[in-house]
Amino acid sequence: MRNLLMAFLIFGIILLILPLNMVAKPPPNTVECDMTSCTLNNGYGVWGDRRTCTSPTISYPTTEEELLSAVADANQNHLKVKVVTKYSHTIPKLACPSTQSNNTMLISTELYNSGIQIDAKNMLVTVDAGVGLRDLINKVEGAGLSLVAAPYWEGVSVGGMISTGAHGSSWWGKGGAVHDHVVALTLVVVGDESQGYAKILKLEGNDPLFKAAKLSLGLLGVISKVTISLEPAFKRSITYNFSKDQDIENEYMKHGNKYEFGDIVWYPSKHTAVYRYDNRVPFNTSGDGVYDFLGFQSQSILVSSATRSFEKTYESTRDTNGKCIMASTFIGYKKFVANGLKNNKLIFTNYPVIGTQAKMQTSASCLYSSPLRLDLTCAWDPSIKGLFFYETTAIFPASKFGDFVRDVKKLRDVTSPQKLCGIDIYNGILVRFIKASNAYLGQIEDSVVIDFNYFRADDPKLPRLNQDVLEEIEQMAFIKYGARPHWAKNRNLAFEGISKKFPNWSKFVEVKKKLDPKGMFSSEWSDEILFGNVEENGVGCALEGLCVCSEDRHCNPSKGYFCEQGLVYLEARVCRYSPSKISNFDIQ
Repeated sequence: MRNLLMAFLIFGIILLILPLNMVAKPPPNTVECDMTSCTLNNGYGVWGDRRTCTSPTISYPTTEEELLSAVADANQNHLKVKVVTKYSHTIPKLACPSTQSNNTMLISTELYNSGIQIDAKNMLVTVDAGVGLRDLINKVEGAGLSLVAAPYWEGVSVGGMISTGAHGSSWWGKGGAVHDHVVALTLVVVGDESQGYAKILKLEGNDPLFKAAKLSLGLLGVISKVTISLEPAFKRSITYNFSKDQDIENEYMKHGNKYEFGDIVWYPSKHTAVYRYDNRVPFNTSGDGVYDFLGFQSQSILVSSATRSFEKTYESTRDTNGKCIMASTFIGYKKFVANGLKNNKLIFTNYPVIGTQAKMQTSASCLYSSPLRLDLTCAWDPSIKGLFFYETTAIFPASKFGDFVRDVKKLRDVTSPQKLCGIDIYNGILVRFIKASNAYLGQIEDSVVIDFNYFRADDPKLPRLNQDVLEEIEQMAFIKYGARPHWAKNRNLAFEGISKKFPNWSKFVEVKKKLDPKGMFSSEWSDEILFGNVEENGVGCALEGLCVCSEDRHCNPSKGYFCEQGLVYLEARVCRYSPSKISNFDIQ
């Protein structure tokens, strides 16, 4: 009864508040400075390994000349450098120059954001790296053109978007990854004394440097300007089909080929697959819809805090049923409001929802402020006690994805569907499609991408409810099926053995050594994934994905979690709740 009352309370508050959520209190800037130094964080308020990232110096260039000067100063003074933006939603510490902060410098592109030059004749746009995605999209649409590929979250800068491999969903044309629509870019790199300690490279075409630079993780230099291909303006027609998931392991291939922008949301605990029927239609087709994704809308601080509080209670009391009621409530509401699709910019009334590409591809309404509703913000805003989660993103060769789905279904059957309710509270398993890329750190074949979010404890030493099931799925993806990680997401373990998964890895490293011979743009984290310099093996390291457990101490035996083998993928090693072992462990 208590769980039902909580579910009705959440649902009632949502119904009362969400229709008003057109604006929000924007989350805090990820860079905070005082008189002595600047502290950098990500949009969730914490990095993966919980170490503080600080730097005594930050530069805010507004032009390419100022950007060049900042890189030259850093090179001349032997400083480690990383580029930051006001968004920074990466889970790995991509933007942190070093844990030894005294010899570092941050370069922020927040003010380098005014240049957007459209070449309508050749359908190209050249844009400063710090320009926000929404500003770019609006400018392009105003010229009667469309940006075909973009991520679903618009709170990114252009430079950050292509540096981390951000993507939408498509196997058509050039595909869903934004960097595959980049035709040229300029890169500020280190130079010798005769070159003023920094220089600008203009890269395009089949230049090996271009293939490395258009998805570079910020490891080669500072992206200054990016040229992206465009298409004539078009509209899209979207319909969501809620179906049973019994054949998803076969249907995904047909779906990706049939719908230009199609995706699938899989709620495994509910045996439900939501197929997005999403194709372009002529620009003169009637309809003025928008896609204001529910998860990116501004939320009442009360709702976000209550959701977090309920989930923490269910975790601490090991109440799987409570989590499942919460998941059912949220999924039902998403179906009711079409997950944020709105006919004629107002509310959802019927399918299909038809609108311009600019309004149907990407959203983030919680980023935009209003003095009238400061009780609203993004649900994960670190300044409130709202959602706190991890995100696992795995990229499979298309041919292997069906077998992975079959294994997840086996695991669901061996354990219980209820043990997967934790991810269905968020957005289930989002399935998207990206094409093969010639970027050295891109995908070498047409691929399927999955994303799923799940509860993260405030205390890094605290295990999660049903942790073993999610860890087995994670290890199935990255170890058994060799999936590649998304560069801006994932826990550390996803990057284990990464160099073997990219045939062009050595080519990228060669370019890295050529353009940044002293490692000015490197960090401890990038060295870990590029060269395998660090291996985590400490007490509790498996709880936050810093390692795959091999000993009980890597879990939390005092809380009843021990390192055991997987149930379907037997080679997996997961932290499983086994309270009967506690007394034996204490004796040892």
